[in-house]
Amino acid sequence: GNIGVVLPQGGYLEGLRSLCDAAGALLIFDEVMTGFRVHPSGAQALHRIKPDLTCLGKIIGGGLPVGAYGGRRDIMNLVSPAGPVYQAGTLSGNPLAMQAGITTLRLLQDLNLYQRLEVLGKQLEDGLRQSAKTAQCAISVQRCGSMITPFFSPGGAPVHNYADALQCDQAAF
Repeated sequence: GNIGVVLPQGGYLEGLRSLCDAAGALLIFDEVMTGFRVHPSGAQALHRIKPDLTCLGKIIGGGLPVGAYGGRRDIMNLVSPAGPVYQAGTLSGNPLAMQAGITTLRLLQDLNLYQRLEVLGKQLEDGLRQSAKTAQCAISVQRCGSMITPFFSPGGAPVHNYADALQCDQAAF
């Protein structure tokens, strides 16, 4: 995303789920960046948190301009033609994007792909850490699957939020 890979701290997503449930609010996950990149079922599967709605981006169209959303049956039944909420867009149902999406989703069913991405991501993470150590450079390498960001943070401290990211050495990056 805009500031790189910032992993949720332990209990954060569970806390959001609890707060939303208590308030009767929907928990919506924006998986535009993480959907299908970090796990076949997105980051929500890695963190074992089930949102009420999920938004996905152009990865489901093989990089073509397409997006999708999905969620609980009771919510999705509100969308036309089953329900009163009409949703449409300029590229809705574009045949090229839909075919690219079907092809991409078929390719992503190969779970060996995710295992390979994890191995390669870990190799890159380890290499970045070793290079930083050799260069005597404080660095925090944050990774989720194949998504990775090296932060030149004070003392190599993990980056938990935007304020932490602002403290990093942007010039070194």
